[in-house]
Amino acid sequence: MDRGGGGELARLGLRPRVLLLHGPTSYRAPAFVAAAERLGLEVVRGLDLPNALAEEWGVEAALDFANPEAAVETIATLHAADPFAAVLAVDDAATLLAARAANRLGFPANDSGAALAARDKWVMRERFAAAGVPVPAYRRFPLEAAPEEVAREVAASPGFPCVVKPLRLSGSRGVIRADDAATFAAAWSRTRRIVEAEAPPPEAAYLLVEEYLPGVEVAVEGLLTGGDLRTLAIFDKPDPLDGPFFEETIYVTPSRLPTRTQVAISARTAEAAAAVGLREGPVHAELRINDEGIWPIELAGRSIGGLCSSVLEFGLGTTLEALILRHAVGWDLPPPSEQAGEAAGVMMIPIPRAGLLRGWSGEDAARAVPGVTGLEITAKPNQPLAALPEASSYLGFLFARGATPAAAEASLRQAHAALSFRIERTIELVPVAG
Repeated sequence: MDRGGGGELARLGLRPRVLLLHGPTSYRAPAFVAAAERLGLEVVRGLDLPNALAEEWGVEAALDFANPEAAVETIATLHAADPFAAVLAVDDAATLLAARAANRLGFPANDSGAALAARDKWVMRERFAAAGVPVPAYRRFPLEAAPEEVAREVAASPGFPCVVKPLRLSGSRGVIRADDAATFAAAWSRTRRIVEAEAPPPEAAYLLVEEYLPGVEVAVEGLLTGGDLRTLAIFDKPDPLDGPFFEETIYVTPSRLPTRTQVAISARTAEAAAAVGLREGPVHAELRINDEGIWPIELAGRSIGGLCSSVLEFGLGTTLEALILRHAVGWDLPPPSEQAGEAAGVMMIPIPRAGLLRGWSGEDAARAVPGVTGLEITAKPNQPLAALPEASSYLGFLFARGATPAAAEASLRQAHAALSFRIERTIELVPVAG
């Protein structure tokens, strides 16, 4: 198999070059760079940065993700001078550009329409519905619509309770449950402020409102080759995600759900990927399971976010990033297998309230909890923090392993209880007229 051109370069004794596209604050980039170095790949980083800042940071390719035509031309010029073996999106911000660039360079990749459908929740649900994939009742409303008027329409369909969602934000940002007209108006106004702060393009100037689905939630990590899905891991999310906000905290794998349910989850994920048109590369899916079936909630054409991938290992120290890179350059992959080793879990340490992070304590006690394998505090002292639904980051990440999923989960909870974060509330100053 030489899908990306990396195999031929390796046979010639050359290091295949991989263009990694990502935003300037991506959690995921270091893991991909480290995996590439271990595999003997040459990495070129393409960041959404102005040229002057890129030079200061030592970034090889400064790209304007908001101007994909110009960015693709820049990538094509770099490729002509010294060919890439693959173009890979590290995070959500880069998936649309990566698809367009890979298509331009002739690499196996998702087309731009599929990449858009995996970013835009409205387009995604339209494709799900057209393909017969289960989808909750949903509607789209203009961002500038009056919340009271939208609430009256929502009362008829999809009805209450419902969930208000931005079309293109990730990580549960701006996602709020509303149980009646009064809470809907507040949720709509709050989500609209969050989206407006992002300066959305015209096609994203809408909010999605959909039926609230009860049930348990799982995450699926997979890899697509020519439309065939290889499920790499299914994560349980043991904390309830009932709203009004939907903060993800603990992921644990392997799943404790019955084998037949896990098989059905993988099948539904494959159906969802086919419905939106994804055919190549990593897939991260979120699904809800209840008495009515298995419902895809989100489907992204990239790998799991944050530092969560570090709990995954696929035999002989093979990381998720290594698998994705091998796939991208067309190298052979290890045979399908269960995740190696014990059960593993990760906690995305939640931000309990907005304010200034003044410090924290309990790191040594948290690391000393049996089963805990790591702790990374990624927030910085004196950093302003936002909590969900405005938040776009976490305080850090806890990692644990155990003989069983329950043991790994218990270690995470005990370690989290040992940590204490000092967050100073800030006072918003209101100007006084006159």
